[in-house]
Amino acid sequence: MPQPRLLGRRREREALDRLVGGLRAGRGGVLVLRGEAGVGKTALLDHVAARGGACQVVRTAGVEPETEMTYAGLQQLCEPLMGHVARLPGPQRAALLTCFGLSKGTPPNALLAGLATLGLLTHAAAGRPLVCLIDDVQWLDRMSLVILTFVARRLTGEPVALVFAGRDPGVLDGLPELRVGGLPDAAARALLDSVLTGPIDPQVRDRIVLETHGNPLALLELSRDRTPAELAFGFGGQGTASLTGLVEDGFRRRVAALPERTRLLLLTAAVEPIGDVPLLRRALDRLGVGAEAAMEAESGGLLRLGARARFRHPLVRSAVWRSADAETLRAVHRALADATDPHQDPDRRAWHRGYATLAPDEEVAAQLEESAERAVRRGGWSAAATFLERAAELTPAPDPRAARILAAARAHTEAGAPARVPGLLAALKAESLTPRHRAEAERLSAWAAFALDSGRAAGAPLLAAARRLEELDLMAARETYLTALGATVHAGRLGGDDRSRVALAARAVPAGEEAAGLLLTALSTWCLDGYAVAVPHLRRALEAAGDEALGLLWLTVPVAHEIFDDQAWYGLSERAVAVARSTGALSALPTALSFQAGTLLHAGRFAEATGLIEEMEALAEATGLRPDPSGPLNLHALHGREPETLALAATMTADAAERGEARTAAMVDHVRAVLFNGLGRHAEALACARRAAEFPELGFHHWVLGELVEAAAACGDRATATGARDRLAARTGPAGTAWARGVQALADALAGAGGEDRFRAAIALLPRRLTLQRARARLLYGEWLHRAGRPADARTQLRVAHATFRAMGAGGLADRAGRALGSPSARHPG
Repeated sequence: MPQPRLLGRRREREALDRLVGGLRAGRGGVLVLRGEAGVGKTALLDHVAARGGACQVVRTAGVEPETEMTYAGLQQLCEPLMGHVARLPGPQRAALLTCFGLSKGTPPNALLAGLATLGLLTHAAAGRPLVCLIDDVQWLDRMSLVILTFVARRLTGEPVALVFAGRDPGVLDGLPELRVGGLPDAAARALLDSVLTGPIDPQVRDRIVLETHGNPLALLELSRDRTPAELAFGFGGQGTASLTGLVEDGFRRRVAALPERTRLLLLTAAVEPIGDVPLLRRALDRLGVGAEAAMEAESGGLLRLGARARFRHPLVRSAVWRSADAETLRAVHRALADATDPHQDPDRRAWHRGYATLAPDEEVAAQLEESAERAVRRGGWSAAATFLERAAELTPAPDPRAARILAAARAHTEAGAPARVPGLLAALKAESLTPRHRAEAERLSAWAAFALDSGRAAGAPLLAAARRLEELDLMAARETYLTALGATVHAGRLGGDDRSRVALAARAVPAGEEAAGLLLTALSTWCLDGYAVAVPHLRRALEAAGDEALGLLWLTVPVAHEIFDDQAWYGLSERAVAVARSTGALSALPTALSFQAGTLLHAGRFAEATGLIEEMEALAEATGLRPDPSGPLNLHALHGREPETLALAATMTADAAERGEARTAAMVDHVRAVLFNGLGRHAEALACARRAAEFPELGFHHWVLGELVEAAAACGDRATATGARDRLAARTGPAGTAWARGVQALADALAGAGGEDRFRAAIALLPRRLTLQRARARLLYGEWLHRAGRPADARTQLRVAHATFRAMGAGGLADRAGRALGSPSARHPG
């Protein structure tokens, strides 16, 4: 297929040439080319492939029909490199083979699959530098995007380059990016002149360049086969808003003018997403399409058949696909299904059979359901949901059809796509549902509503759903009451009396002994009867929260904080990440990663926490779910990065106000207090901590009170410090753990009750895994000793605190300890 000359791309070519040149020097790199359809991103990737020289070049591209086929894009990229898979460590090798359906095993977690992919690329590049070109990332399946983002963030010191090309902002954010715009005017005019059939007025040429914004594909395609007279008024005043649509329409007209057999070949290539030429030829034989059709498609500049079938541009594929009539499309799917080996690729065969079938067909539906089960075993919940949706459409009997719709909704929930659930469940309204199915539909609907809006607005619909479920399924009712109660926890002080109303309604339901039932009893008690009465119930609920309670993590971890149970906090977070990774539960994994990152921050392991936060953000990017910003916020604050902390805090506060989540606003004020206390700006910390302490938020109120005591004591506000100390004692006493007693001892010491013995008790009692909190206790003790005129003793404590803060990267606290160490009265007399 002839390629247009690469005009006017000096800046882009230089950036790409630098990237490839760095490979020859052993330096890897990443670049994201971003721009609208037709702007020339694929041509730039072709430029990299041509200039690769001694480098290996592998490519993949997102394909619209394969968006939900888990690992499809990644497998195509890695396929030429699989000869190196034997060099990977056993668990990584098994993970990659399971991802690609080449062996059976437990669903691989995203981290292990990412490490395996990184290892495969690194081994492949050991002999020759490697260039990976990934086109149309907006259509990559979710897990391929997650894994490639993970790899891209870790390419250091290896001769591997990743070049992505895509349209959408928000995908691959944070990676080095080059915006590809239209051609400069001179280059755009030259490109236009190369396809014109005769001279045109310069003003007309300028108007065409203006209308297309210099988009190369638009210049080439919209001017193709038009006479100067036809171009005299530009493109008919159709404007630029639908430029992509205009180009696609142009391709559609070109396709329509082709012979029927050529159109059928193009459609078969469009529907067969991976460009498998032998498979394509077998399908075409079944359709009665001969080799001459391929020659016509290639001579028309629309398709190239080499090692893979490649369309000139994705808009050609979409134009072919969208212009086909339904009957022809089904015939093509049927031919591809018949041409696909049922043993080597049963899932793709089932997928084609599903779309080749018009009338309900239980056999085909069952095959799709089996494919969904295999997808789940690979951690592919999105693919499973797609298979199940089509299986439901083809299921003749109402009860199995409802079961498959509900299974598809559950798969979308696990895949982190709750927005897909309401539309699916709407299809159940016409069904005669069994009580069990009706209960499941209510439960899924309630959970999806909460996942999409966890603020105050979610409470009333959840409460109504829970009441309806009481007559259908008590366990589902308790789970939904628990979610409703969780919504009131998120709403915080903005929820008014919602919390007590939900708790009273939940208390009227028979108590359950399962994890959700015990947690519902505990939180209802906490809401209605107070902290001290609730502690034993909260503790029992945590003891029952096993691996099967992964979906309750968003409540169990705050409960662990609430009763000062550091062992449960660390254990729940660590197990949740392991379970979510092993099952491929993308809906739960970002929350689990966020909570485990919190444990690592308080253990002083900032670098490891940063890795988990990056993974969480990549997952959120891929799933479209709102990422939990508390991890980055806490990390910035503990590093002492004031501008970054305050900017993110302002964004989070505005977002929380819009969603009606006072809990988030209080959490942000708490982190601001941590930042300012760490920087030694206690008056600002005091103002923030006062606001955060106004309402007893689940899970972090005692953290707020600790900051309030410290800030008030440093400001000489003895009344506020004593009041906060007393409020803290009302919690630490009933909790009774070593962590609680250590926190209370530190608050007593700061508020002036007990003096030095209370500082020493705090350091002795605070659990060793809470390295950050122990170091802060030493800092505060050292500052107290300094004020007491005991510089040598002060220096002992301050040295330990300073070294600990520096090692973990807590810049603000390290500077504060360093200032105390540097003051004359804190130096040793000698």
